Amino acid sequence: RLIWIRICTAFRRVWMMLDKITANALLDYYGNLLTERQRNIFREVVFEDCSLGEVAETHGISRQGVHDMLRRTKKALEGYEEKLGLVKKFLYIRQRAEKIRTLTQDPEISVLSREILEVL
Repeated sequence: RLIWIRICTAFRRVWMMLDKITANALLDYYGNLLTERQRNIFREVVFEDCSLGEVAETHGISRQGVHDMLRRTKKALEGYEEKLGLVKKFLYIRQRAEKIRTLTQDPEISVLSREILEVL
């Protein structure tokens, strides 16, 4: 039991280390490629900070089942990003538009960069 608790704790730390902005972007870009159940469990653990036990009880599966689903979901999302690179491009464009906004003195350019940031 103690080993299981350590595994779950380590797994949650890995998810917490994953920047929530990146996790959200991964889900935004590739979430429709996941099953509804995968999306729900991912959201509950990553964004709602539910424990594996809570999620397991809600979905009628074991904690190990939740853990396995999260591992597969993370692997799938990372695989999509590795192949398509949409989140990397999104984060790069966002960072550059923010830099333009902070460096410019021209109000028109500032408005345009803010519009780009809002669309992203």
